[in-house]
Amino acid sequence: MKNIKKILILGFHSVNIMLIIFYLYPGSIFGHFLYGDSSIQPQLTGDFIVSSNHLYVFIILSFLGVMAYKKTRNFAFVIIYLFLSAIILELFHIIIPTREFEWADLFGNILGVFFVIIIYKIKNKYA
Repeated sequence: MKNIKKILILGFHSVNIMLIIFYLYPGSIFGHFLYGDSSIQPQLTGDFIVSSNHLYVFIILSFLGVMAYKKTRNFAFVIIYLFLSAIILELFHIIIPTREFEWADLFGNILGVFFVIIIYKIKNKYA
């Protein structure tokens, strides 16, 4: 069990560092490698009301964070961190060249965090 916890913690911190790099890079790293053009952002699925790419990324990050730090004294800190990073990283797009702040991206980030927390709370209530 402790090995799984260590893997989850390592995964959370690794995904977090990669997310920060991808968010703050002035362009699309994936677009550069896939299309040879950093101005093109690959799209996993079509957007709905919120940005689907952002929703998926923050679901993954939040899932790893919640699972890694559940039942620890750092759990509340991780939840606050997830919400703040969802907001602050998108706000950085206001000042990063070739990046744009978008409400759909911000709401996708927040909804990804919120979705994981709601599922976690429901699971704990009925399990």
